[in-house]
Amino acid sequence: MKTFAVIGMGRFGASLATTLYRMGHEVLAVDEDEKKVEEIIEDVTHAVIADAKEEQALKELGIRNFDAVVVAIGKDFQASIWVTVTLKEMGVKKVVAKAQTELHGKVLERVGADKVIFPERDMGKRAARALVSDNIMEQISLSPEHSIVELIASRNFIGRTLQEIALGQKLGITVLAIRRGSDILISPMAKTTIFQDDILVVVGKNEQLEKMETIDD
Repeated sequence: MKTFAVIGMGRFGASLATTLYRMGHEVLAVDEDEKKVEEIIEDVTHAVIADAKEEQALKELGIRNFDAVVVAIGKDFQASIWVTVTLKEMGVKKVVAKAQTELHGKVLERVGADKVIFPERDMGKRAARALVSDNIMEQISLSPEHSIVELIASRNFIGRTLQEIALGQKLGITVLAIRRGSDILISPMAKTTIFQDDILVVVGKNEQLEKMETIDD
């Protein structure tokens, strides 16, 4: 179990906080809006009303003791930057900051954010990929460059083995599992044949994953 503090209970912050809590982690939710805190208090470990722009308020929360602190402040660029700087100066081990724009993200990196995330941009990319490809069922971003994707086997794959498809050699993509009806084949062997309606769980670089459906016969 890890400990997380999430500052800013907008849609992204609240969703992140409740998801981490459901995964079994200890989560502190922070917002200066009393209503937002009341709405999430039952779905996290602790929820407090505090102005994260005040360094003393952060100290009183013991913020530097958390494994990671997420700055999920919405449209107030100045506040998110200020809070990120303050957290790093306080010695927080890992600060993850939400950015609205590329410029905002660059500034957050410059002031010390250990990781910058772009939820709106990344959500748009996932939606675009889902619209373009009828095969993609689910996508989990591991980093800005890598994802795990669950997709229905394309017609080019049916009747061929993983060795014949050679996703690893051609695209650097690894097949983690194959879902076949109610059965799941974990770490399938190279000689495993792909059947119609098989669902492949693969991991790789996003740019390579997008080429899967155009791989040659």
